[in-house]
Amino acid sequence: MSNRSSNTAAVPEAKGALDRFKYEVASELGVPLTDGYNGNLTSKQNGSVGGYMVKKMIEAQERQMSGAQAGMGQTAGMGQTTGTQF
Repeated sequence: MSNRSSNTAAVPEAKGALDRFKYEVASELGVPLTDGYNGNLTSKQNGSVGGYMVKKMIEAQERQMSGAQAGMGQTAGMGQTTGTQF
């Protein structure tokens, strides 16, 4: 069995933005996420933060893709950024 972690960032430069996004989502959901140890939180609390992050990222990507295809042609989209920050 491999000891490699699957929890590695595909884009390491995005780590700081994702951390800020995580705390923003936790705040929106009322989850008392702190910097450091969070072992006192339930699986449900932690899962709600991760799940809502994914939901918001998918919504942002869908908005970007629909706007990119409507206004910029078929080759634009995935690599371009919008005003949405994570």
